[in-house]
Amino acid sequence: MINLLLPALFMLAQEPAVKPEAPAVQVTAPAPAKELKPLSFLCERFPFHWNQLQPLNVVVDGLKVKSIYFNKRTVTLFKSAEFGTRAVIEVENTANATRVPGFALALFDAENRLLGVASGGPKLGGVRTGDTETFDLSFHQVVERIPRADHFYLTVELTN
Repeated sequence: MINLLLPALFMLAQEPAVKPEAPAVQVTAPAPAKELKPLSFLCERFPFHWNQLQPLNVVVDGLKVKSIYFNKRTVTLFKSAEFGTRAVIEVENTANATRVPGFALALFDAENRLLGVASGGPKLGGVRTGDTETFDLSFHQVVERIPRADHFYLTVELTN
């Protein structure tokens, strides 16, 4: 019994550990920034269709999103070879200036569980006035349930 009491008494006799004081943090107000132009932004929900061209009629400051297509990327020489899951977005620039879009997609099932995400945009430059371009957005890592999605959110953000 004394073997148990002696260590307990020894612990009680020690000085409590001293907490080091946190260094003082000085907060300064940010310098007044140049007035920034607001970004053009759109976020909408759409029904999901796997392996079907889905027409869309969405316009963000003259950039018209014409269609979206979800499928698995394959090579015709190797019928069973799959190279990822993707969404192909087709846009047309009807504005008077070049548009630089960024895209984000989030796919959900009927119970609103997130099934996959993808994002992308142009590598260099943007979509010139009057041009129609397509953008490949790849889904990575979490892809098995994507074909069973119920709906998706498309976000478009312009950064001219």
